[in-house]
Amino acid sequence: MASKVSCLYILTVVCWASALWYLSITRPTASYTSHRQFSSVSIARKNVSFGNIRTRPINPHSFDFLINEPNKCEKSIPFLVILISTTHKEFDARQAIRETWGDENNFKGIKIATLFLLGKNTDPVLNQMVEQESQIFHDIIVEDFIDSYHNLTLKTLMGMRWVATFCSKAKYVMKTDSDIFVNMDNLIYKLLKPNTKPRRRYFTGYVINGGPIRDVRSKWYMPRDLYPDSNYPPFCSGTGYIFSADVAELIYKTSLHTRLLHLEDVYVGLCLRKLGIHPFQNSGFNHWKMAYSLCRYRRVITVHQITPEEMHRIWNDMSSKKHLRC
Repeated sequence: MASKVSCLYILTVVCWASALWYLSITRPTASYTSHRQFSSVSIARKNVSFGNIRTRPINPHSFDFLINEPNKCEKSIPFLVILISTTHKEFDARQAIRETWGDENNFKGIKIATLFLLGKNTDPVLNQMVEQESQIFHDIIVEDFIDSYHNLTLKTLMGMRWVATFCSKAKYVMKTDSDIFVNMDNLIYKLLKPNTKPRRRYFTGYVINGGPIRDVRSKWYMPRDLYPDSNYPPFCSGTGYIFSADVAELIYKTSLHTRLLHLEDVYVGLCLRKLGIHPFQNSGFNHWKMAYSLCRYRRVITVHQITPEEMHRIWNDMSSKKHLRC
């Protein structure tokens, strides 16, 4: 069985390399420029139902799962579910995470479930490659909205919906990105502390207090017609934040009655404000890149803009030097 899995893995790597090379020389890169590019297809939901929704949703999230792992939490309840936002071409990043900090078997006696979040690509070749990858690793979920930067909010809501539907008894959830290095020892033992009573209505990360950028040239441009206020509610940087699992359903249900914004982290902050949940500041979450040093990385929880090669190098160095003091 192990040899069969190894062969499938090698075949997947080769296929990904060939597909990406082919796409790079034959097809233009798709561009999505409209923040209003959310699917308008209404699809009946077969596997989810949430009660106590009294008014018609303005954002019904009417998407079906194209790839799902509904049984991932059945055998044992995870202490931590990790939701990682990624794109189709980032196979190397996903594999680096699987082999380093995202390995579900890193901590004996502590169940961790790792999932990569994707939408649907406009290129059927990439969709097929991700489906084959899913059949090997069983750690990918996909809904049928278009995967683009302006649909990152839908991707996060898909993760919230998945936790609320298929893994509601988990203790904690982390949402992060595929270019983030996570110091799991600090996250598990110093922040979440498995031997203590799980918190509820809990949300923490790098808290930002800011307002909308009106410059149309900015990546974070926010039109006045979408958000007329001059200040955002406090929100955690989307590069990485932690919350108690009960918050997943609360945010998902709140989102059904909250106008969508394309800035995912701001939108989650809006939902938290409606819920009366105030995010806690935690200096261990970094939303920028830091030059590597063993002692510096031992003090943090997340670091941004880490390549797959750096991911392996940092993980191997920190793992081999746990006996050293700073």
